[in-house]
Amino acid sequence: MAIFDVNRLGHSGVLPIEHCIDIYQKRCEAFGWNTYVVDGRDVEALCEVFWQATQVKNKPTAIIAKTFKGRGTPSVEDAENWHGKPMPTERADAIIKLIESQIETNRQLEPKAPIEDCPEINITDIEMTSLPDYKVGDLVATRKACGLALAKLGHANDRVIVLDGDTKNSTFSEIFKKEHPERFIECFIAEQNMVNVALGCTIRGRTIAFVSTFAAFLTRAFDQIRMGTISQTNINLIGSHCGVSVGEDGPSQMALEDLAMFRAIPNCTIFYPSDAVSTEHAVFLAANTKGICYIRTSRPETDVIYTPQEIFEIGQAKVIRQSVNDKVTVIGAGVTLHEILAAADDLSKQDISIRVIDLFTIKPLDADTIIANAKCTGGRIITVEDHHPEGGIREAVCASVSMEPDILVHGLTVQGVPRSGKSNELLDMFGISARHIIVAVKCMLTN
Repeated sequence: MAIFDVNRLGHSGVLPIEHCIDIYQKRCEAFGWNTYVVDGRDVEALCEVFWQATQVKNKPTAIIAKTFKGRGTPSVEDAENWHGKPMPTERADAIIKLIESQIETNRQLEPKAPIEDCPEINITDIEMTSLPDYKVGDLVATRKACGLALAKLGHANDRVIVLDGDTKNSTFSEIFKKEHPERFIECFIAEQNMVNVALGCTIRGRTIAFVSTFAAFLTRAFDQIRMGTISQTNINLIGSHCGVSVGEDGPSQMALEDLAMFRAIPNCTIFYPSDAVSTEHAVFLAANTKGICYIRTSRPETDVIYTPQEIFEIGQAKVIRQSVNDKVTVIGAGVTLHEILAAADDLSKQDISIRVIDLFTIKPLDADTIIANAKCTGGRIITVEDHHPEGGIREAVCASVSMEPDILVHGLTVQGVPRSGKSNELLDMFGISARHIIVAVKCMLTN
């Protein structure tokens, strides 16, 4: 249901259609909406059309209410240029007296008790019913692992819903739809509306909502996301097809700004899983975490590197390769972690050992692990990310070690506007492949 408060005035002046209610009505009806026109000042009439709207099935309803800004206040009603402005004292006093004279003080309002109480529900402490069903070495894209994890989560709690923006066959949210069709909402290519629907579904704390689409398309809904933070709501957003590793789909589909966007959201938890096992844990952790959560997934298939028994926690990075001979700490997440591991294998053949850290969560960042391991490798850190330099992993790591005088951070990031191509070719072209990591390590050791 959509409610149009048509008061003819905007922020700075008169709107083009003003009070031409029939134009609003025809526009809504042209899109197949059931439409009511009502006097927005008549409470009884509003209650009546609200009730009528509940009887209409299988089509949306628009209530077009004609109102007047500042109604009932002399020389202010329906007048321009009063938006957001304080009333002069003498005029304010007169208006207050007018309002007080209209208030009935001899009536006792006794609200009726609710006809029916809502049943109690539980959306907290959702546990994995079984360990992740993967073996080390399996090739699985994190986007697919995310879709499988959502379906599994749906079996663990019947208050989980998933919304998608016509990308379900690419984000693999279609797996959830197949197993829980009554809890899947197809929002099509309307990301702002999709996030708004998720906010509405979760605002009373009775639903766990996951919004799934390409990460690049979530930039369209940034205002809704930041307003969700202001409303202190709990929603989970999944952004797939991140970075140049998207490959042939090209730059319009490549999210290279999403980490910067979500890092700017207060109290937002950012997961960046590197394999199928960590992805499944990210989904379950997000479902149990208050506030806005963002899970960044990737298109390419990558090796499973963790055993099903591995335990993951928010704000805890994983040191997945280390020795007493390590010379540089190299930090990554997602597809770049696998490039780092390939570089580590090649460097070991040249008697150069590096320490490898998988961040798992970008926010909160595990500063303690980063600092401790950097000190063990001569204060040398290299970050590798499939993201633009601004607002990404390198900047997060730099902030975490900013009070440490003897730590140097060098970052490999995607510079400039990318192009279409094969995933591995683009990783190399934009300087974040294993080959470039090897060069960066040697350069840091030399200089």
